[in-house]
Amino acid sequence: MRFARFVHAGGVSFGVVEGDGSSGLTVAEIGSLPFEKVQFTGQRWALADVRLLAPIFSSKVIGVGRNYADHAAEFGNEVPKEPLIFIKPSTSVIGPNDAIRLPPASQRVEEEAELAVVIGATGARRVDRAGAEKAIFGYTIGNDVTARDLQRKDPQWTRAKGFDSFCPIGPWIVTDLDVSDLEIRCEVGRNPEAMEVRQIGRTKDMVFDIPTLVSYVSHVMTLLPGDIILTGTPAGVSELTVGDTCSITIQGIGALTNPVVSLE
Repeated sequence: MRFARFVHAGGVSFGVVEGDGSSGLTVAEIGSLPFEKVQFTGQRWALADVRLLAPIFSSKVIGVGRNYADHAAEFGNEVPKEPLIFIKPSTSVIGPNDAIRLPPASQRVEEEAELAVVIGATGARRVDRAGAEKAIFGYTIGNDVTARDLQRKDPQWTRAKGFDSFCPIGPWIVTDLDVSDLEIRCEVGRNPEAMEVRQIGRTKDMVFDIPTLVSYVSHVMTLLPGDIILTGTPAGVSELTVGDTCSITIQGIGALTNPVVSLE
């Protein structure tokens, strides 16, 4: 199933996205959180008539650095011997079509296209691999937007990763998806008809697989329902500039698209 959070004329709701392809989709409102038993209210809208939000509330977003060998290599870094984790604040999260806002403190902001794991109703605390797999509710797309010059400058990555709007998430959460070998593609440009492919990779090339990541993080901090783990980015990250549009597509999920604007 595909679970979305959206704005409609009557307010904000969770819903199930129905239909095939990119056109003619509808969203059916549910009267519960996605983790709970799905109860449809009977209200439906054409997807084009609502505004999608980030698909879930998260107490925290955990990033994973250098989880693709080619991305580590493009910056001259070695592959870590254990997952390299950091936190992006919940205030950095935005949804589909929301603007990535470039802060004046940075002279180089880059995209990072990533598969995002959404933790389910049980949460996860000190789980093994089997427990990690049970704790996963579904998957979505994330963009670990990074102020690269500040990341190089600061001994910790909080500022570089934590600006408002630096964590686009969406467009929806997909459940029951085999993510062992999916294509991740990022395109950036100013002309929708001529976007430049900046990143292309496959999830099979992760250094640490998803159960390993969930288990590892759960031994550091308790994962609550709705928390998100960004699983790392393949090589090819590049500069975002005002006027760009950044579109990330992951096979089996869909596309997450965000314009790039100036904060000022």
